[in-house]
Amino acid sequence: MTNVIPEDERAAALRSQAEALRAVKAAADERDRIIADAQAAVEHAAVQAARLGASRNRIREEAGVSPRTLYDWLAKAGLPVRPKRPKGAKGEAPR
Repeated sequence: MTNVIPEDERAAALRSQAEALRAVKAAADERDRIIADAQAAVEHAAVQAARLGASRNRIREEAGVSPRTLYDWLAKAGLPVRPKRPKGAKGEAPR
């Protein structure tokens, strides 16, 4: 004996699944928007702190970002950023 599900039940199950997937996508989109807004606020605050003369290391620590991210933000905002040191040049005198 085979277990056959009527077509109406299968269609209802598929509609239910599609609705659940739409809800997940909507939640993910909202999450992404919230995170993007929060990151933009952190970037703005970090740039403002740098403009006011705060220690860049302290700004980076408080923002919880990598040095590369912070310096990208500062460069984008038009603040002076020294060029990145060449790879393998740690501890060597600049040429």
